Amino acid sequence: MHFVYALLLNPALVSTLALFLAAVWMVRNPRDKTRPLLVFALVLNLFYGFLMTVFMKTEGSFFPWKFDPVLYRIDAVLGVQGVVLAGALQPLRIPLWIVYQAMIPMMICWFLVTRYRSHRGSVILAYVAELAAGPPLYALLPACGPIYAFGDQWLHPPATTPVPIQLTGMPNAFPSLHAATALVLVFFAPSRLWRGVALAFLAATCMATLATGEHYATDLIPGLAFGAFAALAGLGRYRRALAFLVAALCWSLAVRFEYMFLIGNPFVIRAGAVLTLVAVGIAAYRERSARLAAAPVAATAREVLVP
Repeated sequence: MHFVYALLLNPALVSTLALFLAAVWMVRNPRDKTRPLLVFALVLNLFYGFLMTVFMKTEGSFFPWKFDPVLYRIDAVLGVQGVVLAGALQPLRIPLWIVYQAMIPMMICWFLVTRYRSHRGSVILAYVAELAAGPPLYALLPACGPIYAFGDQWLHPPATTPVPIQLTGMPNAFPSLHAATALVLVFFAPSRLWRGVALAFLAATCMATLATGEHYATDLIPGLAFGAFAALAGLGRYRRALAFLVAALCWSLAVRFEYMFLIGNPFVIRAGAVLTLVAVGIAAYRERSARLAAAPVAATAREVLVP
């Protein structure tokens, strides 16, 4: 059964199938100008994903030092240790693994959901912002995730010193782009129902990143800040988007160059985590309030145009 799940949710297979179906969908109505946009976004995702993989593998071969033990220790200092949570989530590992692999289908679904029901910004632009800004952050603080760093012992890692280790793997941990993308869906949810779906998917994705061993708990915090950056960029709130990109960058720089200070001063990292999460929550609430305030205006405009 696990093999069937792996085959059906293989990212390459899902992406190729999605591209084929989108192309068929596009040619069925050539007058719809938004359909080619989806196909273009999928092609860009596949092409950019290939380039990112090549770049990251090259980076990993030339700079094999990864900061996984550092992130593991920062998890302990933060008070929310990812591997401990992962152990508790192991009974749900298979459904959470499915959630983790379902990111691309959800991104496509959200494009279709918001296509007619939301006129605020562009979720495609939010995706592009993620794709463009994510790899440099991965390269700045390279880490692979506990399942890659500690192998079969990842749920019970051996005692390690908080220093970079040699690990020839593609850095994809800090920040969590899965958490970031799931948050983007929350920002672009066009109704209360879809917001509930997005929030449930965000919670399940955060659990999935830990249960599968792909991320440390610390990765999720700058991941959410990065998601707020991408969502606000897609909504055209460029100044606020830049502030959240700076926040994610500060997290990377602090962990990369001042990890001993952070480990020795738990209050600093905990305060930073709380402030980041509060800022993300406020940004999401402001966008929701703006959407609700705009809804009566849009309804009034429709009444004027259609007597």
